[in-house]
Amino acid sequence: MLGGSFNPAHGGHLHISRLALRHLALDEVWWLVSPQNPLKPTAGMAPFAARLAGARRVAAGHRRIRVSDIEHCLGTVYTVDTLRRLRRRFAHLRFVWLMGSDNLAQIHHWRGWAEIFRLLPIVVFDRPSYSLGALAGIAPRRFARRRLPVAAARNLAETAPPAWVFFHARLDARSATQIRTRNPQELRPELTPIAAATAPRLVPRAAPQRGLLDLVVQTLEDGKAEDIVTIELAGKTDIADQMVIASGRSARQVAALTEHLEEALARRARIAIEGKAQADWVLIDLGDVIVHLFRPEIRAHYNLEKMWGLDFAEADAARS
Repeated sequence: MLGGSFNPAHGGHLHISRLALRHLALDEVWWLVSPQNPLKPTAGMAPFAARLAGARRVAAGHRRIRVSDIEHCLGTVYTVDTLRRLRRRFAHLRFVWLMGSDNLAQIHHWRGWAEIFRLLPIVVFDRPSYSLGALAGIAPRRFARRRLPVAAARNLAETAPPAWVFFHARLDARSATQIRTRNPQELRPELTPIAAATAPRLVPRAAPQRGLLDLVVQTLEDGKAEDIVTIELAGKTDIADQMVIASGRSARQVAALTEHLEEALARRARIAIEGKAQADWVLIDLGDVIVHLFRPEIRAHYNLEKMWGLDFAEADAARS
């Protein structure tokens, strides 16, 4: 289930839904269009009927995405109340709650947020500029021991909550706020229909850029990065073909490694960087290659190698 105002629905909602259907072995994804989000102002909020109709147009043709007005029918305002009612009404079904990392960062402001974690398994999908702050938030720290590796996602619906997974998915910058700012008429779908054609097309991935991976590793080695690990992702996920994880001895070295990579790769790839200012954990998205640079203690805490099914012992064996 993916809940929200859908003000308006857009291709980013489809992006998350497709990832969920692919990686979680779900039968369907339900879009729960909220009558009114208690944390959002009513100003600028399109009428519920218009948002519902817009969501249905965006999801049209996707037979495994169901747009629902059930929250309006139930008369519930808060997510925790909706989930309680849905679990009672559909006791024979198993649900998973889907959300972006922007919501993970502020879910502790939701009524009954801790109960939400105990009601359903949760999957969080990365969004640009949110992942680092989101994972350092109150909710992830509260339920840190119940976080599962991505490899466990396909069985998440069968897992007793609290249980949650964080997907470092390929970044999708689309947001309803940006769409409203760019084109306020989209708040009036009866005048400006939201076309399903705005959804991203599924394009076959290109062959892995082995030269790009080699350049990343060589640059890190030249910068004296420690414990460099490469993980093959092709065939396991669509976020990238390879992942590189490395450590710097201090925040200063992590920042320096980031700058070296920027200089070396500026003409080779389109670069998106998160976390450079603090330099505890820097994520560098190069398209087919994703790089994570950590201070050692931060790396040990998040342990991405384990999340991707590769522990340090296996990593050492792979390098030897």
